Amino acid sequence: MKNVKFSLLLVLCSLFLSAQKDAYYQQYAKYKMDIDVDATNFTYQGKQTLQYTNNSPDDLDVVYFHLYWNTFKAGSMMDQRVQNQGVNADGRLAAKTANGVVSRLASIPQNEEGRQNIHWIKLNGKELKFEIQETIMKVYLPEKIKSKSTATFTMEWDANIPMQIRRAGRNNREGVDMTMTQWYPKIAEYDYDGWATFDYIGREFHAPFADFDINIKIDKNYIIGAGGTLENPNDVAGYTKNPTLKPDANNKVTWKWTAKNMLDFAWAADRDYSVDSFTILDGPKVYFVYQKSEKTKYWEESKPYVTKFFQIMNNKFGRYKWPSYSFVQGGDGGMEYGMCTMILGESKSLEGLCGLMFHEGAHSWFQQMLATNESEKPWLDEGFTSYAENFVMNQLFPPKSPQPNPFVESLARYADFTKTGKEEPAVWFADHHDNGTAYSFASYVKGELFLVQLGYIIGEDNLSKVMLRYYDEWAMKHPTERDFMHIAQQVSGMDLKWFYNYWINTTKTIDYGIKNVKYDGNSTTITLVNKGTMPMPIDFSILTKDKKVINYNIPLNMTHTWKKADIYGPIQILAYWPWTQQEYSFTIPYGKEQISAMGIDFSQRLADVNPEDNYLEVK
Repeated sequence: MKNVKFSLLLVLCSLFLSAQKDAYYQQYAKYKMDIDVDATNFTYQGKQTLQYTNNSPDDLDVVYFHLYWNTFKAGSMMDQRVQNQGVNADGRLAAKTANGVVSRLASIPQNEEGRQNIHWIKLNGKELKFEIQETIMKVYLPEKIKSKSTATFTMEWDANIPMQIRRAGRNNREGVDMTMTQWYPKIAEYDYDGWATFDYIGREFHAPFADFDINIKIDKNYIIGAGGTLENPNDVAGYTKNPTLKPDANNKVTWKWTAKNMLDFAWAADRDYSVDSFTILDGPKVYFVYQKSEKTKYWEESKPYVTKFFQIMNNKFGRYKWPSYSFVQGGDGGMEYGMCTMILGESKSLEGLCGLMFHEGAHSWFQQMLATNESEKPWLDEGFTSYAENFVMNQLFPPKSPQPNPFVESLARYADFTKTGKEEPAVWFADHHDNGTAYSFASYVKGELFLVQLGYIIGEDNLSKVMLRYYDEWAMKHPTERDFMHIAQQVSGMDLKWFYNYWINTTKTIDYGIKNVKYDGNSTTITLVNKGTMPMPIDFSILTKDKKVINYNIPLNMTHTWKKADIYGPIQILAYWPWTQQEYSFTIPYGKEQISAMGIDFSQRLADVNPEDNYLEVK
């Protein structure tokens, strides 16, 4: 009996340890940096202390850092990728010449190359061996960082601020002196899948949450915009009416910034910046840091729209977590960072500026608070952000002609692109798409339409519940697509694995149509056909002569249950349509004289690539 009890105890301990090993965890870092900027020569000296907490169940014998700026030079992997892609390359990285498309990186002058020169790195005071693999630094540890322990790294380095090619660098096209993004040696994320050591080829990022304590010494004439809390606004220019500048012997002042529980710390500096701020009721304090001119006149007009943006986002997708948010003029378009974004400031319209601000601001939800690995799953970040952007834009800038939903244009663009033959699956890593446009459609458009299709399948009320529950369970963590799908299946009660597989892992398309209609006195028999390669449940509606809409739902057998309600009112549920069956017929108790029109998906949410045969006007 004792042996039986002992064996049972061993089994229980083994199960407990196994559960502990598979339990969710996330690493954490604390950065303290002292930065001395030589603005004249576009260089800086850096000192860093990094406390790294290993919350994983694994002992670590190496660590990895990202050195993103090392890619901004001739012959780099980014340069090679642009040259190999040719006309398919990102237009910001390539230039058209009489000899064809050439990489902009190939012509960077040597003194304007990106360089991060590591002088030394130590662990608990002991100097470490490291090797630089372009944008990745591999650091060998003489002793392992034990599970559930904290190690302290110290480091010194210097950097050359690169020519502004992609997101970071000097002298952007609007005249901003320095855009300092992904600018410091940044420890890589470690999770169940191992180290996230993606070479930087121009697209996305991933990192552990961290606290930041940053001192930036720079010429007193500069103003800095950053994602964080400025601890000494009275000692620097721009943030108070009468600052007390106390420059040192080199005519420099020190900016003291802090931030907690963020993925990164980004900043920009310029001598012509102005700083505006306003506080949103039940929201963050917002800073605008930009060059005021006729070209940036819409920034002032955007303030009430930005206010409403944060209020809508808080209500629809969960509350913004940090105390402030900064829109900073800089970079090469728009790119999100912790508590801030870098955007081009010159805009041709208020709507255009707000659309950019809303997209980058929405990344605070889908990339910053819900910190997915955007290098691996860009659609989970860019796509969900695009969905939020269009949702808010539709409310604050409603179209002149009414549309059935905010995503009609995205659906039409997607349908057109599928016919080009260039589509690539959304499952591909961000930097590994062969075609820049294909990447945009896979990540932004198909990622956005993932939620549109999900709302069509499970109902919009359920989709709203899914989005808020996703935030409630995973904010300030690193969720994956499995975590999101788990919530979607729990809320809806449906099996949705088939939908994820078709939409994300393949380029199969939806194409349904009305094949035949037979009228018989007081009834009508309708035959539908699936001409596509991706099955879906089908919403079918009729418009009666007295202007009533009757809604039917044809469930797909793979969901094993179906939505009970949706945006258009009551639904009558018909027999399910097996995914292997090409045609489907059903009879409704309405004759030809009673029907004005009929069709698949009156709401126009279904991503049917050939919707022309989805509707029929009865004459």
